[in-house]
Amino acid sequence: MKNHENHGNYGNYESIGNNEPHNSLSSDQSDRLLPPRGDYQTLHSFNKAEVIYDITFRFAHKHLDKFDRTVDQMIQAARSGKKNLLEGSKAALTSKETEIKLTNVARASLEELLDDYRDYLRARDLPIWSKDSEQAQYVRRLGRRTPQSYELYREFIETRSAETVANIAICLIHQANYLIDRQLQRLENEFIAQGGLRERMTRVRLARRNNPRPRSS
Repeated sequence: MKNHENHGNYGNYESIGNNEPHNSLSSDQSDRLLPPRGDYQTLHSFNKAEVIYDITFRFAHKHLDKFDRTVDQMIQAARSGKKNLLEGSKAALTSKETEIKLTNVARASLEELLDDYRDYLRARDLPIWSKDSEQAQYVRRLGRRTPQSYELYREFIETRSAETVANIAICLIHQANYLIDRQLQRLENEFIAQGGLRERMTRVRLARRNNPRPRSS
């Protein structure tokens, strides 16, 4: 049975793993001028986006005409999702605002890519899996494994039909978007509670002014 449109989300992905942003601060770290920065490669959202890029690169070159502008559009959208998560992570050291902005760009890029995959299936009268279908449930379980890498999906991507590959990508993009949404909410909460670099610099200056270091004798 063909399901040409599926507007619902893909369920609650809390079991995917913790997407705790690398620079979440404990109470004893919140007054540091420059918060610690972790490795973007530890973010589940980045790992998922990297898999999506690898799948999309192969899908576009294998299943789309080389003169089709959609090839570059899909690859660039997948690349933007991955690279903006990376750049946002690097920016976190000095600018929470920039980190939030770039993470939002990553989210928007993956949403654009999601629409491209849906367009591919719909324009060819191919089914879009229901989120509760057996196929989607299998991919969702696979998507919960850690660490995520292309190797988990290689056999399917390189041997199955374009219809199957596009639906696999759709499932993974839904998971990535869920993780990024959680990441953004946490970043926004941290920004509200702690402010950006300017606010931290002000707090440090005031603290040092109110508690000057004793002069050595």
